[in-house]
Amino acid sequence: MTMKSILRLTVAASAVLFAHSASAGVVRVSEAAFVAGSGLITFSEFAQGTVNPVYAPATYGGGAGSPTVTFDGYFTGQTAGAANPGACPAGAAVSGCVLGNPTGPLSLAAASPDTFITQDGANPTSPVLSGTPQFNGSIAILFSTPQFGVGLQGGFFNAIAGTAITAFDSLGNVLGSVTNTGLGIEFLGLVSDNGLAQISGLLFSLVGAEPAGFAIDNVRFGLQGQVVTPVPEPATAALFGAGMLGLFFARRRKA
Repeated sequence: MTMKSILRLTVAASAVLFAHSASAGVVRVSEAAFVAGSGLITFSEFAQGTVNPVYAPATYGGGAGSPTVTFDGYFTGQTAGAANPGACPAGAAVSGCVLGNPTGPLSLAAASPDTFITQDGANPTSPVLSGTPQFNGSIAILFSTPQFGVGLQGGFFNAIAGTAITAFDSLGNVLGSVTNTGLGIEFLGLVSDNGLAQISGLLFSLVGAEPAGFAIDNVRFGLQGQVVTPVPEPATAALFGAGMLGLFFARRRKA
């Protein structure tokens, strides 16, 4: 193989890797990834029964540049599962199933079922935020500015992989989702896989069976530095390219 061919292959491989690192996606993280300075909403900030609470930074102790966080049943462009029950995932209650993707720019659907703060005897950090009907409705979270990482405690889960969080960017594009992997109360967290602040909204909804209801608590969010986790960087492509060239020259010397 000629040097020119090697260079072409290296450039092509680097371009593929760079495109992947720059693409929008998410990676699952634990609650430990959210460190000092990240946002935290516990739902004890407002009275029980508060509908679709609005959290300005001062409400939850956020600093300069922190987002306003709002809640409702789902996003504009989506519909409730009751509109087409047959389209919901097998086993999912229609009240917790959400159909379709949001339209851009991402916004909460005013006509969607309300969320509200309530007590939950199954959650040790009650109060929680529930969808409608109580403990059986979807919950959408909108951030006024995109975040690098977001997460929440969901539960009480009585089935595995029945409930998911799905992240969206500011245009309503799906970035990715994860489901619960255990029973009880579980933290579901996501960060952008390219290190950028791209998550503008989060939907908590059913993607399968959840026989005993569900709600959320302890919503976490933040930017780089407030959420600490390794992510792929464009430099990976350069390292790969350098490695390919090094391999080529090593083989030439050996020959």
